[in-house]
Amino acid sequence: MNSRPGNPWGALSALCIGFFMILLDATIVSIAIPAMLRGLNASLNSVVWVTSVYLLTYAVPMLFTSRLGDRFGPKRVFLVGLALFTLASLWCGLAGDVGTLIAARGVQGLGAALMTPQTLAFITFLFPPARRGAAMGLWGGIAGMATVTGPLLGGLLVDNLGWQWIFFVNVPVGVVAVVMTMILVPDWRPNTAHSFDVPGILLSGAGLLLVVFGLQNGQQYDWGEVWGGITVFELIGAGVVLLVAFAVWQRFNRREPLIPLRVFSDRNFSSGVLASVTVGFTMAGMFFPIVIYLQTVLGLTPLHAGLLTAPMSLLSGAVAPFVGRLSDKVNAKYLLVFGLVALAVGLAWIALLVTPTTSPLAMIAPLLVCGLGTGFIFSPMSNVTMGSVPRELTGSASGIFNTARQVGGVLGSAAIGVLLQARITASLAASTAGLPPQIAGGLSSAANVEGGAPPDLGSVPAGVRQQVTDAIHSGLTTAAGQTLWLPAGALLLGALAALAMRTGRHTRAVRPTPEPAAS
Repeated sequence: MNSRPGNPWGALSALCIGFFMILLDATIVSIAIPAMLRGLNASLNSVVWVTSVYLLTYAVPMLFTSRLGDRFGPKRVFLVGLALFTLASLWCGLAGDVGTLIAARGVQGLGAALMTPQTLAFITFLFPPARRGAAMGLWGGIAGMATVTGPLLGGLLVDNLGWQWIFFVNVPVGVVAVVMTMILVPDWRPNTAHSFDVPGILLSGAGLLLVVFGLQNGQQYDWGEVWGGITVFELIGAGVVLLVAFAVWQRFNRREPLIPLRVFSDRNFSSGVLASVTVGFTMAGMFFPIVIYLQTVLGLTPLHAGLLTAPMSLLSGAVAPFVGRLSDKVNAKYLLVFGLVALAVGLAWIALLVTPTTSPLAMIAPLLVCGLGTGFIFSPMSNVTMGSVPRELTGSASGIFNTARQVGGVLGSAAIGVLLQARITASLAASTAGLPPQIAGGLSSAANVEGGAPPDLGSVPAGVRQQVTDAIHSGLTTAAGQTLWLPAGALLLGALAALAMRTGRHTRAVRPTPEPAAS
C-alpha cells in the first residue's frame, strides 16, 4: 500500500486537475460580479457573500481536513472533496437566486478544503527527494496559471455564455479528474492512527471563523455593529482570543495536537509559512484595482480585459516547471526571493503607469513581469517549505501551509478592498471638486456602491457630462494606482522572510524517519 507507484507523474497530473479547479474558482468569480448583480437581481453586499462564504468554508476547516488524510488516506479524502466540489459547482450554475448560490458556494469551499492539503502530502510520497523539485515545478505551474487565468476564462465565459458557465465548466473537468484519480493515484495510507484533537478543532475553527468573517465583511457593516450590539472589531477580537487559546492548548496537549508546534522549529517551514501568507494576500486582492481600472476607466470588456492578462498567465505557466527543476540544483530560496521581488516590481510598475489615457498595450510589459514573478514563486516556496518536514508530519504541515495562504488571501481581499474603496472616496472627492455640488455630491457614494462602476449619467446636463466622466476616470485611476502599492509592499515582506531560509545548494527533503508500523 505504501510503495511508490510506477507512474508518479500520471498520479500527480490527476491531482493537479482538481487543484487547478480550486484555485481557478478563487479568482474567476470576481470578473462575473457585474453579470451576477444583473442576472440575480441582487445587491452588491449579497454578491460579495458569494466570494466570502467560499473563503470561509475553504480556510476554516483546512487544519482539520489535513488530518483526515492522515487518518483515512489522502486519496479517499481527495476523492470525496473532488466529488463534493464538482456537484456543488453544478448546484452553483443552476442557482436561481443569490441565497441558493451562496449556499452552494459554501459547499464548494468545503470540497476545496478537503482536497487541497492532500496534494502536497502526496507529492512528498510520490517523489523521492532528488526528483521533488520537478514535481513541485508542475504543481507550482498549475497554481500560478490558475491564479492568473481566472480573469481571462471568466471574461470569455461571461461574455459568450453567461455567468453560470464559470461554474458549469467545472463539471466535465471534475468528472475527468475523478476518473483519473481513481485509476492513476495510489491508495496510499500513511498508517498513522491519529486521534482527533476535538478542543483544538473547535478552538481553531471558531477563532478562524470569527476573524475571517470580521475581516471579509467589515466593510459591509461599515466596521460597526453586526447584530445585537456586537461590533465587527469585537468579533475579530474574540476570534484572536480563541486563536491564542488554541495556541496555548497546542502547547500543553501532550497527546496529539492539531498543530504539532515542533514543526515550526524548522526555520524553512516557519519562513515559508510567512511567505505563503504574503503570497495569498497579494493574489487574492491584486486583481480588484486592476480589473476596475481596465473595465471602468479604459472601457475594456471582461473578455478584452482577460485577454490583456493572458500573456501573464502563459508566461507564469511556462516558467514554473523549469523553475521547479532548477530548485533541485541551486539554492531555491533565491528563486523564491526573485519571484516575490519581480511580482512586487510588476505591481509597482503598473501603479506608476496608470493614467486615464494609458494605452492598454502599455500594460503588457509590467503584466509580463508579474507573470514571470508568479512563475518563480509557487514551486520553490513549496519545495523549500515542505522539503525538511518529517514524513509523519507532512499532513499537518501541508494543512498549516495551505491554511496560511488562504488566511493571507482573506486578509488581502479585505485590506485591499477597504483601501480601494477609501481611496475611491477620497480621489473622487478631489477630482469632482470643480463640479456643481448637486452633481459631485453623489458620485463618490455611487461609485463605491457599484464597486467602482460609474453612476448613470442620464440626469447629468449634457454640457458637463464629459467633465463628470473625466473626473470619475481620474479619481478611479488614482485610487487603483495607490492601492496597488499595498500588495507590492506585502511581497517585499515575504521576500525578507524567504531570505531567512537556510536551504543549501540542494533541497534537504524529508529527514529519514521510520515509517510507523501498520496497525
